[in-house]
Amino acid sequence: MRAVDDRIDLGELPDVAAVAKLVDVASLQLIDVGCGAAANSRELVRRGATVDGIEPDPIQAAKNREADPVPGLALHEGRAESLPFADHSMDGVLFFRSLHHVPIAAMDAALREAVRVLKQGSGFLCVVEPGMTGSHFQVMKPFHDETEVRTAAQAALARLSGDKLFRRESRYRFIQHPHHASFEDMVARVTGMTFNNIARHMVETDEVRALFKRGETPQGDYVFEQPMLLDFYQGLA
Repeated sequence: MRAVDDRIDLGELPDVAAVAKLVDVASLQLIDVGCGAAANSRELVRRGATVDGIEPDPIQAAKNREADPVPGLALHEGRAESLPFADHSMDGVLFFRSLHHVPIAAMDAALREAVRVLKQGSGFLCVVEPGMTGSHFQVMKPFHDETEVRTAAQAALARLSGDKLFRRESRYRFIQHPHHASFEDMVARVTGMTFNNIARHMVETDEVRALFKRGETPQGDYVFEQPMLLDFYQGLA
């Protein structure tokens, strides 16, 4: 895995705001790969983009189909390795915390598929991944240790960089502070993500409760630190 020391620091930002520091998405045709409940997709639309969200989890994809329609947003069930779009047809492809959810053996294919659909010259690929440090990672680790898959995602990005497919590449870091009103709030949130398949009994342990308690603020809520990594590629060579 590559070191993060050479990354440019963007400060504290939500995911889409970090992307907006690098590119104006207004009027662009974008794909949000692994969109989940499409919160970031909707934020991109609010900023003027037209977005196709791709979600592989059938349960979440069904929920997306039942959601109120949003002009400029289309939500699909599909996989990163097989995007239903023509060659060189998209202004940008974004992976928000989703590359590490692609099966390890398919990560390279998923990135190549993103490259396939990008417009020549101006098209960009943006991959936002959670880092493997910070108190939020430590709280999650006992019941949902993503060290292996997050490491594999960084290795896949390193291979993509080595292939020299893009004329421009830049790497950033930023920070987020996930907030929970209570331990039960955290349990409900993580067990509600059907693509992760986390059961309550996995979270409701003494170890997790002790780690969670460390995030308590004087106001009685709980705040944690989550470093984020952003890799940005543009201009197919």
